[in-house]
Order: sequence, then C-alpha cells, then structure tokens
Amino acid sequence: MAKAVSAILAMAALGLAQCAVRAPQDIGAIYDPPMVCDACEQWNLPQTPFKVFGNVYYVGTKGLSSILITGKAGHVLIDGALTQSAPLIVQNIETLGFSIKDVRFILNSHAHYDHTGGLAALQRLSGAVVMASAPSAKAFLRGNVMEDDPQFGFGPKGNAFPAMKDVRVIADQQVVHLGDIALTAQFTPGHTPGGTSWTWQSCEGKTCLNFVFADSLSPFSPPEYRFSDQGGLQAALAHSIARIAQLPCDIMMTTHPMFFNMAEKAALAHKNPTKNPFIDPDACATYAAKNKNKLARKLAKENQP
Repeated sequence: MAKAVSAILAMAALGLAQCAVRAPQDIGAIYDPPMVCDACEQWNLPQTPFKVFGNVYYVGTKGLSSILITGKAGHVLIDGALTQSAPLIVQNIETLGFSIKDVRFILNSHAHYDHTGGLAALQRLSGAVVMASAPSAKAFLRGNVMEDDPQFGFGPKGNAFPAMKDVRVIADQQVVHLGDIALTAQFTPGHTPGGTSWTWQSCEGKTCLNFVFADSLSPFSPPEYRFSDQGGLQAALAHSIARIAQLPCDIMMTTHPMFFNMAEKAALAHKNPTKNPFIDPDACATYAAKNKNKLARKLAKENQP
C-alpha cells in the first residue's frame, strides 16, 4: 500500500450537472478538450495513485475512480473519468511504474461524461480494445447519452463526451480474459440503461479476495424524468441494487471514491500498513442498502399528489 494518499475533498452532490465542452487548450494533440461543469474542477483534483490489493491499483482523480489491474499479458483499465482526467490517469499509471501502452482492455461502468470522457484519449494512447454493454456502446459511438437515459433531459451539450470509433459489445456475465486476469461483466442498469459493474479476484500470495467495482446506483435525473413511469428504469434499478448486495464482495470500489470512503481508508492504511482497511465484506450490502433508500425516496417524491 502506498505510504501517502491525499485526502479527498467532500462533494455535496455526485449527480451530473450540466456542462459544455470549452475551447481546446494546450494539453497536447492526443487529448480532448476539457469539460466544464459545476463539479468538474473538484472531481478532477489530482490524486496520488496507490495499490489497493494484489495487482489492483487506484489511478483516478480525487473525485472520479479509475482502476488499473495489472498482469504479465497486459493491463486492464476501468473507467476514464473526465476528458481532462486522461492526462492525470496516464501520469498515475506511470508513477506506479506501469505504461498506458500496456493497457490491452478498457472497461466502463456507464456512459456519462464523468466516467467516459477520458476513454477516447486513453484508447488512442494505448491502442486498447474498449468493451461495453450494447446500450453503452451505442452511446460511446454517438458521443452522447441515448434517449432512454434518465439524464437525457440535461440536453446534448450537458451530456456530451468524445465519441469512440471502435467498441466491442459484451454480454451480461461475459468473462473478459487477459492472461491470468479474468473479469466478469455484471449488468446493473438503472442509473443508465447500459450500466455495468465488474467482478474479479486478486491475490497476494495465497490470499485471494473478491473485488467488485460497483456501478452508480443512484436514481438521479432531471425533475421531469419519472423512474416510476412506464418505460422508466425503476424495476431495473431495484434489481441492480439487489444484485450488488448479493455479490461475493471482499473489496468494493465504485465510480466515485467517496462512495467507498477511499480517503478515510487510505489514511488508515497509512497509519497501519499491516492492516488493509479496504477489505470490508459488508461494503456491497451497505452500498446497496443506501441506494435502495435513495430509490424509495425518489419514488415517494414522484408519487406525491
């Protein structure tokens, strides 16, 4: 475990705020123009990368997760945060002694700009294969959310991210193999139609633990979207929440690090390197219960006279 991890700044809300692409700046021809949104500056604050357990490393920013899983046959990267996060992710990978050019597969949680924005540049830099569920793949190729996304009402400018040219569609429960790395896609729609969580095992010596990278499960949308309407994602989100709660789960991480208390756990690891505070078999059930309550409150508000 790295000996120093910067503390995460608290953020009041992790829903998507309206944003827009601003004029390109001198950030290198390989990178895309940065996004502007209410939370973008806070989300994109640099974060010291660190080892979580085994071959799993945190390489994201303070407010947006990106996970590197390393192997002799190459590496897997999950999520790309904002467009302006891509250079930070590359730097974090290099700080740990790895190379973006050795990333073979890029996976994603869901097709919103704060988790997908950096993927196009990261794909160009690595030459990696991007994999996603069918609904997410459509959004990736479009460079924007689809009409059935709960956040479609924020508008095309508020939802835009760089489009990708080549995306491999995966199925629910499909296993992605890379050497001795094996990750399983767990479709968890609701926050978006194509939401995907990822599960795998990582080992240190003879100790092997079950990892869950849980997708966002919050019922966030513009006021006019109703999860309880016909065609809404109420049932899908409820099923996804239940699915996360039942997964084998020794270490859970999520799309936003504050949802798994990254700063607090990293600080504890710094104080006592012999104990790994990221190991928490109750984390998935706790995360699911919190989002179940969020959904109940959302539905109750929708059904008020």
